[in-house]
Amino acid sequence: MKKTIVLNLLAIMLLTGCNVGFSEGEVRSVGMLVETTIHDQAWGQKGYKGLLKIKEEYDVDVYFKEGIKNQSDVNKAVDELVNKGVNVIFGHSSIYGEYFKSIHEDFPEVHFVYFNGGYSAENVTSLNFSADAMGFFGGVVAGSMTKSNQVGLIAAHEWQPEVEGFYEGVKYINPEAKVNFSFVGGWDDTERAMKLYDRMAKQGTDVFYPAGDGFNPPMIQQIQNDGHYAIGYVSDQSSLGKGTVLTSTVQHVEKLYKIAMERLMKGNLPGEVLTFDFQDGAISMGKFSPNVPEEVKDQVNNMVDNYVETGELPTEK
Repeated sequence: MKKTIVLNLLAIMLLTGCNVGFSEGEVRSVGMLVETTIHDQAWGQKGYKGLLKIKEEYDVDVYFKEGIKNQSDVNKAVDELVNKGVNVIFGHSSIYGEYFKSIHEDFPEVHFVYFNGGYSAENVTSLNFSADAMGFFGGVVAGSMTKSNQVGLIAAHEWQPEVEGFYEGVKYINPEAKVNFSFVGGWDDTERAMKLYDRMAKQGTDVFYPAGDGFNPPMIQQIQNDGHYAIGYVSDQSSLGKGTVLTSTVQHVEKLYKIAMERLMKGNLPGEVLTFDFQDGAISMGKFSPNVPEEVKDQVNNMVDNYVETGELPTEK
């Protein structure tokens, strides 16, 4: 779940505060740092696709480095990328906010961009998905489809906004349903995630929301084998199980890469914490399983349409 890009911030912008745009020639190269791998069928892969779109549209060299998990890894990777002429670095994970905080002053010619964090600086931008609503709509589907009235959420971290959203969605549509929570403590600890899943399944949970991109695909495979249902995460995961994935909460990471690059080229990507949602085309719901009744599909689609128009969830009216 992690990528990085670097852009050259013009001295005149720093001195005068003018909103001076970039031309393609000023973006020398773009880099991306990934905590795990670009082959994970979820977060890492989507980031890589975003990087390739930048390469195609702006005709710049792109580089990526996998397995960049700590400050030492980041320091070494950034040095190598800058030596190759990279001046925009995407850190494709929330972990990179802390690491960029430690080094950004040493690289004033580089613009660092990372995801889902609260830290920013003059040359550090955080791109955040407003995930409450996507969790809510996923919860509505899960609460509508459970037969046992037990729904399970297995997330990487407790702080993920989609966690509370999912709970609220389940309870809104099905007040009698019990929502079971477990937290893996990381994005890719598949062994621990599967143990938590087994425990929930034995307790009668029949619809699961595995909200962690590293352990998500193998868990959905097991959910299919066991005859239960899942809500997909980050990508449209309808292809992972025939009818098993009821819908997915999709984060269009590649679109945020494009938005970030467009704003950088125009000189108006601020060093701030920025948030994106359904209204920006950054989040959507995935395909529905054929097992989801038409009335449930219509209900969720109407909720999404209303949220895009008003910015309010049904619980906020």
